[in-house]
Amino acid sequence: MKTSLLAFGAAAACGALLVSPAMAQKKYGPGASDTEIVLGQTMAYSGPASAYGTIGKAEAAYFDMINAQGGVNGRKIKFLTLDDGYSPPKTVEQTRRLIEQDNILADFSSLGTPTDTAIHKYLNQKKVPHIFIASGATKWGDPQNFPWSMGWQPTYQTEGHIYAKYILQHMPNAKIGILYQDDDYGKDYVKGMVDGLGGKAKTMIVKQVSYETTDPSVESQIISLQASGANVFFNVTTPKFAAQAIRKAHDIGWHPTHFLNSVSNSVGAVLKPAGLDASKGLLTVEYLKDPTDPAFKNDKGNKQWLAWMDKYYPSGDKKDIFNVFGYSEAETMVQVLKQCGDNLTRENVMKQAANLHLSLPMLLPGITINTSATDWYPIKEEQLAKFDGTTWVRFGGVIKVASK
Repeated sequence: MKTSLLAFGAAAACGALLVSPAMAQKKYGPGASDTEIVLGQTMAYSGPASAYGTIGKAEAAYFDMINAQGGVNGRKIKFLTLDDGYSPPKTVEQTRRLIEQDNILADFSSLGTPTDTAIHKYLNQKKVPHIFIASGATKWGDPQNFPWSMGWQPTYQTEGHIYAKYILQHMPNAKIGILYQDDDYGKDYVKGMVDGLGGKAKTMIVKQVSYETTDPSVESQIISLQASGANVFFNVTTPKFAAQAIRKAHDIGWHPTHFLNSVSNSVGAVLKPAGLDASKGLLTVEYLKDPTDPAFKNDKGNKQWLAWMDKYYPSGDKKDIFNVFGYSEAETMVQVLKQCGDNLTRENVMKQAANLHLSLPMLLPGITINTSATDWYPIKEEQLAKFDGTTWVRFGGVIKVASK
């Protein structure tokens, strides 16, 4: 995405002759000027989590639309999105490049819990906004200790709590088997489930098995969980492994009540590859409008999203919720930049990120974005949904949850 400076030539020339009071009040940090705002991120365009790569492409496409409309307060967004292959060492390397060579204003929507964990302290030491991280790790909402890092989506522990509450209410004698990625992402979800079950966790959870992102498959883990006698399956996996787990459970005739973490509930990217028949009956939570949900066929926000996909990201999958995620995160980032006005410093970016009250068109009805100086969890509501073989069907109403 290239930024043209021609439109600003005349204004720059005039500014050289006479600096107005308004011009004198402008404040710029690295990556910001009268004409440009530079944002950067690391994204899994390759590797075991490459299904998430479409998030970065959707965000780039959203910024293309904003630039075509004249930019933010007259400034075009230059977006540098670099592949890290979902590998923490590569994330560190690419992030250092973004900060020390490309001089970005903010690190926006970098993907992954293990990858962002690798740059967490570095970005806070450098005092660079580490903003709207594409991960639901609970740790991103700690302004006292990490005042430069903020998440966006509901936390993994929150989601685990919701499933635990449902199990306690509807399946008090459940035997729970858990498959999780062996890192901070997987462990955060498991903690949410364990904490949510409270004193019953020790007796209800009969088996926990993990996998590494370098594993070729999780088929042996699914066989192990079936053998444990579990009749509830908490599936804490990224898209590639989620599809494998869903398919294998179906193929071996294991039909537990199956909770699929929201980071892998994309119909296009996960359930379709796994097999829609094999996915029928899955439970999850949602906070975004699923593009496969017929309830939103005539929804104004959904129509706008579809029109945007057609014009700015025609190669993207309209059945993939990750494209809704990227669109909505980019929309939130643009709002922060608008609120910054002519004070485009890194400090003000964080100040404005902690002062949001938004109703975005692709958030589910009843769900909003709210932050404050002491609340760095933008989205705090979710809704349970069940897959009917074609789409997710929401039920039970919006659940307001605690941040931790």
